[in-house]
Amino acid sequence: MHHTTALVLFSGGQDSTTCLALALSRYERVETIGFDYGQRHGIELQARVQVLAQLRAQFPHWAARLGDDHMLDLAVLGSVSETSLTRDMAFKMESSGLPNTFVPGRNLLFLTLAAALAYRRGLEVMVTGVCETDFSGYPDCRDDTMKAMQLALSLGMDKRFLIETPLMWIDKAETWAMAQGLGGTALVDLIVEHTHTCYLGDRVHRHAWGYGCAACPACELRARGYERWVGAKDQKV
Repeated sequence: MHHTTALVLFSGGQDSTTCLALALSRYERVETIGFDYGQRHGIELQARVQVLAQLRAQFPHWAARLGDDHMLDLAVLGSVSETSLTRDMAFKMESSGLPNTFVPGRNLLFLTLAAALAYRRGLEVMVTGVCETDFSGYPDCRDDTMKAMQLALSLGMDKRFLIETPLMWIDKAETWAMAQGLGGTALVDLIVEHTHTCYLGDRVHRHAWGYGCAACPACELRARGYERWVGAKDQKV
């Protein structure tokens, strides 16, 4: 089946920006959806607006395909989540073996609401940046979870949805490389300068890989991936 429309779950971070670029290179009409769930790093909600503006300005061939952006208020998720992403607490591992950055049900709720919107907007594909290679063990990022959600949403809404996960089997270094392949140095620079990853919302400290505290799990993952990607490029020169 040839798909022409997509809805990208877009947070304003590195991964979702790369996924958005891929969708814009692949589909004729692309819309975006974001969620305000009371996250500590709420600055990402401002970053996503800036990223969208920069994509439109710097990539006119994509701008014509980039449609409406949708922001949903999910404060209820934050109110039932006792995690370090929704509360002022230190990052740590829990007895369950999962980090306390895990927000239970987050991606399941995101995809359900995204599917409801996609149904109404006539969008066929939902694109999300979940990954099983470089991740913190979140069960709602696993490939099995995505396949189960695709089936459940398609059955429950009587509409065949495709959940696309372009980053599922690649690491952060390969994600940087994907961005380079999609949009060249301009897209990499946009991601460095305008996307937000840091769990603490740090937009003060600027590093080669972008802004962040350089100490939280998200910053460490992004920084390591950038260093591996740059190192791999240097070896090829």
